[in-house]
Amino acid sequence: MRLEQQPGYVLHARPYRETSLLLECLTREHGRLGVVARGVRGERSRLRRAQLEPFQPLAMDLLLRGEMATLTGVETVGTPSRLPGDAGLAGLYLNELVVRLTGRQDPVSALFDAYAQTLTRLAAGESLAWSLRRFERDLLEAIGYGLQLHHDSNDGEALVPEASYRYLVEQGAVRCAASHPQALRGSDLLALAQDRMPDNAGLKSLRDMMREIIRFHLGGGELRAWRVLAMAVSRRPDTER
Repeated sequence: MRLEQQPGYVLHARPYRETSLLLECLTREHGRLGVVARGVRGERSRLRRAQLEPFQPLAMDLLLRGEMATLTGVETVGTPSRLPGDAGLAGLYLNELVVRLTGRQDPVSALFDAYAQTLTRLAAGESLAWSLRRFERDLLEAIGYGLQLHHDSNDGEALVPEASYRYLVEQGAVRCAASHPQALRGSDLLALAQDRMPDNAGLKSLRDMMREIIRFHLGGGELRAWRVLAMAVSRRPDTER
């Protein structure tokens, strides 16, 4: 099947044979695809290697056969997102998260849109921590693991902003003592649901919650980007993550 001018982004690339690359790409209409880019590392390639860098919006021509596609043409669309420093690390985290949590050829246009919007936010210098929490929320919703952020899962009552809760991945928010090591404020859960950035304490609590949820969906695994981000933040004590 030929796919022409397919909107997409390169999430990951690795060398393949002498002059080619194996790519993981996120596309709007066909989800995540494994793509062979033949000859792009050769000196006379008609497909410039620079076009296949992460964070660049692309229009891709592909020949899809079975589980893999072959890149037959590519054009950059608009302006690439410039993500210097910690924003670039955050962008790589997005890429790893998509690769690890999505299946190939599972089209979810909402995920594609959330990814593109998050790159725009990172490039604009918006809060890294809040941008990542919003994307994690939207990614989980898009792949069928949406969070339950409005009601106590034990009694169905609306969350109380002043109360404390813990989030159980397979159940949702349940009320707990404020002293519980995994306690979150109801106001922080509601802020995530209502797309309102909480204070720094709330961002940290939501980060810890999201990390446990993602770890669960990875089967207990870890993301390499977590260690990289932690190292970057340790060098910049006042930088949000």
